[in-house]
Parts: sequence; C-alpha cells; structure tokens
Amino acid sequence: MAEEMEKDAVWEKLKQQMEQKEEFTVTVKESVPGGVVTSVEGIRAFIPVSQLSDRFVEDPKEWIGKEIPVQIITADSEKKNLVLSGKAAALRIKREEKEKKLAELVPGTIVEGTVESIMPYGAFVDLGNGISGLVHISQISRERVESVEAVLTKGQTVRAKVLKVQEGKVSLSMRAIEEPKEQEHRKPQHSDKKSEEYISGEKASTSLSDLLADIKL
Repeated sequence: MAEEMEKDAVWEKLKQQMEQKEEFTVTVKESVPGGVVTSVEGIRAFIPVSQLSDRFVEDPKEWIGKEIPVQIITADSEKKNLVLSGKAAALRIKREEKEKKLAELVPGTIVEGTVESIMPYGAFVDLGNGISGLVHISQISRERVESVEAVLTKGQTVRAKVLKVQEGKVSLSMRAIEEPKEQEHRKPQHSDKKSEEYISGEKASTSLSDLLADIKL
C-alpha cells in the first residue's frame, strides 16, 4: 500500500513537470524499435526516435550512453506510459543561441559567413545559429554588379558589415569593407599658377643691380 502511494506521488510529480514543461537531463540506456529507453524517478521512459533531436536521427544506437536534456510529453499513470522529448529542449537551446547571436549583430559589426543561396536581387549568407543575412546586389561591390552569380557562388566564404537588424532580418554590406582602388583615393594634383609663375617665370629673375637701382646713395 505504501509502495503504491509512493508511485502515485511520483506520477503526480511527473504530470506536474509535464504541465510546467520542466526540463531535466537523462541518460539513454538502450535502443529499442522506434526509439530509445531511459528512466525517470525509477520509472521506465521512452523517447521516440523522432523526438531524440531537432535533427534527423539515422541510428538511435549511437545515442546510448549520451546525456540529453528532455521534457515530458506524456505521463499516463494508468497505462504506465512515460514519454519524453529531447527535440523540444534542443529547439529551445537553438532558439536561445539564435537570440544571443542576433543581439551581438549590432550595426557596424564585421561578420563572416557562407553564401547559402543566390537570388536576382542579392545573396543570402549563413552566419550560423540559424541566422541568415541578405547582401543586396547594390551592396556587393563598389563596382556595378549586373549579375549576382557573376560575382558570388554558393558555398563561398565572405566577410561583410552589418547594416541593420530588424525583426530577426539582417542586412549586410560587402561593399562597406571593400578596399577602394588606388585611383579612387588618389588626390588630384592642382597646379598653383602664381607659384609656377614665381618659380619658373621671368618675374622672379630679379638681379642685384635691379634691387640697387631704386636705392639712392
């Protein structure tokens, strides 16, 4: 009787954890058809292969012995059915990492990423943590770009400056950190006509006799 009351209390606790979406860590003990098995509070728990991660899992056996954060998605005391999900926790972790990364992308920050897709109006650059930034065609180079594909290729690593971050959308500029060509920053040499006349002209050819001519002794 006492043992049954104790088990009921455990199941009640598990139901509360499920309702509150509480996360905790478990160790995968074995692989079974359709997923893996672990235990929580001494109760056998099942994690479906589709709930192991937010990514596709090809072989659940590779997860044996791993510790993973999970949430309870089913806690049925009558059927003795306890089902966990590692996917929910993985998505939460990824979301937080993305938010942290976005907070670091303030305008003016120089970033590095990989071109993931090319569009007629620009290219999307993978910055990691599920974040992509758009380099508009006008921000690719100081020179006129007629075709994005002529300048960038998918998989290419590029550096760019963050222009704006709004509602999770990142605007980038490769043009902003492009080194200007030599002729663009070379200053034009303006001639000073007065100086030229003084240096090379006859007006500057004053002799000693010319200076003494106006002096009365």
